[in-house]
Formats: sequence, structure tokens, C-alpha cells
Amino acid sequence: MPARQRISENLRRVRKERGLSQEELAELADFHRTYVSQLERQVTNISIDGLERLAIALDMDVMELLKLPTE
Repeated sequence: MPARQRISENLRRVRKERGLSQEELAELADFHRTYVSQLERQVTNISIDGLERLAIALDMDVMELLKLPTE
């Protein structure tokens, strides 16, 4: 599974588990709302720094966003 897909699936799952909207997560990570949507739809790439900002906003280790999603 490509890294972009892993990030997308993990990001969406964790965001929903935490009860956050895309807009709320974007605000916590200091991103534009549409950027989070683009990441979840695999439209755009994210930098390592950006990935770290999302992980901090979700209170998790950045590596968790890169793991193979569990079914």
C-alpha cells in the first residue's frame, strides 16, 4: 500500500475516532480546511513537517500515520 494511501486512511480513521471534523483538525494543525480534505482524498502530498503537525494535533506519534491500516 502506498504511503499516501496509508496516511489518508489512518488520518480519516483517527480524525473520526477523535470526533473531529476536517475543519477542526485543520484548525488544530494550522492548515486550511481544504488541505485536510485533499490529504484524505489523496489529491496532494504532505511534507514530513506537515505530517508531524497533524500527529501533534491528533496527540499521536507521526509513525502511527504511516502504519498499515488495520481492518
